[in-house]
Amino acid sequence: MSSLRTRVVGVCHQCQSVSPFKTIFRSQSVSAQPLVQADLLKGRPYRKHPGVTNLKAQRLPDELQRGALYIIKNAQVSDLTEKAQRLSNFLWSRKRKVEDAQLRAKAMALEKALWSASQEHPTEGEDGNLEDRIKKQVLYDLRKNTYHWTPIRYDEALGLVFMASRLAGGYAAVRRALHEIKKRDSSFSPRSLLDFGSGLGTVVWASHSLWAESLREMVCVDSSGAMNELAARLLRGGDEQNKPFIDNVYFRQFLPVSPKVQSDLVVGAFALSELGSSKERQDGALTLWRKTGSYLVLVENGTMDGHSILMEARDTILKNEDKVVYDHRMPSVFAPCTHALPCPKMMQRLSVPCNFVQSYYPLSLTKKQENSQEKFSYLIISRTGSAEQGDRLAGTEEVEWGRLTTPVIRRPRRVHCQLCCSSGELKRLVVTARLHGRDTYRCARSSDWGDRLPVVLAEDEDDVTVQSDNEPS
Repeated sequence: MSSLRTRVVGVCHQCQSVSPFKTIFRSQSVSAQPLVQADLLKGRPYRKHPGVTNLKAQRLPDELQRGALYIIKNAQVSDLTEKAQRLSNFLWSRKRKVEDAQLRAKAMALEKALWSASQEHPTEGEDGNLEDRIKKQVLYDLRKNTYHWTPIRYDEALGLVFMASRLAGGYAAVRRALHEIKKRDSSFSPRSLLDFGSGLGTVVWASHSLWAESLREMVCVDSSGAMNELAARLLRGGDEQNKPFIDNVYFRQFLPVSPKVQSDLVVGAFALSELGSSKERQDGALTLWRKTGSYLVLVENGTMDGHSILMEARDTILKNEDKVVYDHRMPSVFAPCTHALPCPKMMQRLSVPCNFVQSYYPLSLTKKQENSQEKFSYLIISRTGSAEQGDRLAGTEEVEWGRLTTPVIRRPRRVHCQLCCSSGELKRLVVTARLHGRDTYRCARSSDWGDRLPVVLAEDEDDVTVQSDNEPS
């Protein structure tokens, strides 16, 4: 078995020197690339290094919390807590609809297997009914073993249960995704927002918390009129007589018709999974991309199906050639991927999706409220080629930083990390102060699942034997 060599470059924020080190990956060999960058920390503590995207436990805005509780109290829904838990479990375990082609292939395979079994073990007197029996058995097996996807129709009653179940968690996931744009592109000031599948309007509240001074128009699109009404009531604190806490929010049941109309920020949170087929999801992703002026943000459950839906949308946007193009700026993956290559988790057929966790405080329906965790997957795609975005992001090395795809394991004097790297590979790294330098080690120790680790890794052409400088040959 060939040996491996790894070198990583860290930046000392005090002397701005480059400190190489060696360690061993379980993956392929890598070497260091010089990280030419000014003072990395700029006087900030290690826990706030530029790669940190994690947020502390999120609370709903006070106005949103009070409005939700006011609506729920006046509605007096029986067994609301139990219904909310059941709905939450159902939404989490929900899978994609089985495609017609997959269903036909499965039926043909079952029929072929049953015919083979009947030939090997024939039964007297059944020839006349054998074909009918096999067809019935195929239909029975398909009904029993195939996931039956049905669209969810939200009326006012189900909307209230959804509010109790998903308002806080959905808000936390969306705000975490939008916060990454705010931190990495601090000069981005969106004037317009389009929220597809807006539901209770959590995207509006999360966006307003970050860009209240610049946002001038926010359009919420949801096919459910009842959900649009609930979202509008939440903006008024639950009382329709009040003035809305956020101005210039407009509700629609259909997307704007004109393909030339774009919004600076387009968000689809838990929306693509509500489309029934792969073609509908691909068409939906392309439609949202055409309407994107700067950033498209997609969020789904942190399940294998949720992650697969996002990777499907990513491939559709990156690889599709539109027949009619109104905006020639090319798409670029902004987060969480550090590359435009196939997802290494899907390529390796791992059973664990690429997901992340955000802590939050749930809606206070009972006296005892503890922190909960929202496990979600997300995708941010940006428009490249514009002079404005080029100026905002010019000179940064951050695109090379790997994304931490699992919880960081902290041990005495070392930190275990798994990174999704710009090479399109998953790599394991053990960071120590002795080998890697104090600043890189402290940054790694202060990082967590979902953050970007400020080190640059690059692929070696040849495998060589790993040997410490102090070890004998």
